Amino acid sequence: MEAMENGMIRTFPVKRNRKWAGIFVLFFLLGSAVLIASRPHAPEVADASQAALRQRTGQPQIVSTEPLPAVDGMQCLWTPASAPYALAGSLPQRGGAGSGGGAPDGIEIDRAPLRAIRDTYPTYSAVAVDLNSNEVYLQDENLFGYKVFDRLTNTPPAAAFSEPKRIVGGSNTKLEFNCALYVDPTSGDVYSVSNDTMDTLVVFPREAQGNVAPKRELYTPHGTYGIAVDEQAQEMFLTVQHTNAVVVYPKSASGEDQPIRRLAGDRTELEDPHGIAVDSKNGWMFVSNHGNVKNTHPPRVGRFEPPSITVHPLQASGDTPPIRIIEGPRTQLNWPSHLFVDPEHGELYVANDVGDSVLVFRTTDSGDVAPARILGGPKAGLKNPTGLFVDMEHDELWVSNMGNHSARVFPRTADGDVEPLRVIRSAPAGKIALGIGNPGATAYDSRRDEILVPN
Repeated sequence: MEAMENGMIRTFPVKRNRKWAGIFVLFFLLGSAVLIASRPHAPEVADASQAALRQRTGQPQIVSTEPLPAVDGMQCLWTPASAPYALAGSLPQRGGAGSGGGAPDGIEIDRAPLRAIRDTYPTYSAVAVDLNSNEVYLQDENLFGYKVFDRLTNTPPAAAFSEPKRIVGGSNTKLEFNCALYVDPTSGDVYSVSNDTMDTLVVFPREAQGNVAPKRELYTPHGTYGIAVDEQAQEMFLTVQHTNAVVVYPKSASGEDQPIRRLAGDRTELEDPHGIAVDSKNGWMFVSNHGNVKNTHPPRVGRFEPPSITVHPLQASGDTPPIRIIEGPRTQLNWPSHLFVDPEHGELYVANDVGDSVLVFRTTDSGDVAPARILGGPKAGLKNPTGLFVDMEHDELWVSNMGNHSARVFPRTADGDVEPLRVIRSAPAGKIALGIGNPGATAYDSRRDEILVPN
């Protein structure tokens, strides 16, 4: 959702002479246990041949907080995720237990950390092109915002980065851990989907710039990730990771408006859904699934299924099974993220996050099938790609990368390890993203002198 959801545990070296203070700064910044409320697999598939593939392998609502236990006189305090620049001020120094409702005795609360591990460059979770203004929009999930570039921008190899034409970001925008982007092909309105903390889809006018409030908001279920719009029906489709669902709204929905349809249930085969694309021509909906299944019913035991792409009728609702599933080792699916359908050529494009590749399937594919094309390799320079967009007018394929601070443009039919036509880079060449996008906890390995951070 997916902040950068790479399913990995990151390790970082620790300087021993800093001991507790530096370590617990990181514990506070990355490991406060906050539970976010959410609302209210694989037993059946469309046919027996697919069954053989099913081998098991608004605002944030605080339910409760569980402070970390004090160690050697120190304890971590909780601070909202929406205050990223004020986190250090909530970390106490070592001192007494304190008393009363104010700051504990002997604790200085305005204290900078000894050091911090943080990526200061953008990481691009999604990309969209506005053909009317000839601009490209890049969703920056790391720094909470989006950036707008000229479509023909090409960062010179020796340049540190390319300057955007406009930046939208700041506390008024409600952009926080946003992972999906849609640009209205007529009005130029920009739709941005929040995944982790805000539970709000926000809409901005094309000319928006700076720390501005959105023109419209829609309060969404917790854990939304992907967005697709059926312009013919004026309907908006959102995937919901945590409840394994797809919710459908009128495109103009705002505020507390409720979905007009909801696809969810064991028979749907939705398993940690991420990307979504709609094919209005054929009446199909494509959903990419990571395969993590959280069972919301007793005994609440989850499971892991292979990654997949499920294909559903466009009007599907309730606990409706897919009409077919793309799944199996030949597909090379590895945390498939955003999708894009090209109905004119009958192709489905998949941003294959952990595979560092773009997979292209036929829209009629089913079962354990190999992709028609695979884009990836050292020359292509894809690193944790999660977003893509096919520009039919210029016959180009855009790919946004969470792993190397860049977006890359290829010929639409690019196959294999080919160099991009152009690159928009927002960090020095060769700079790899740190990978701390959405840490759930931290641990200290005293034997290897490393901090471990799962994302």
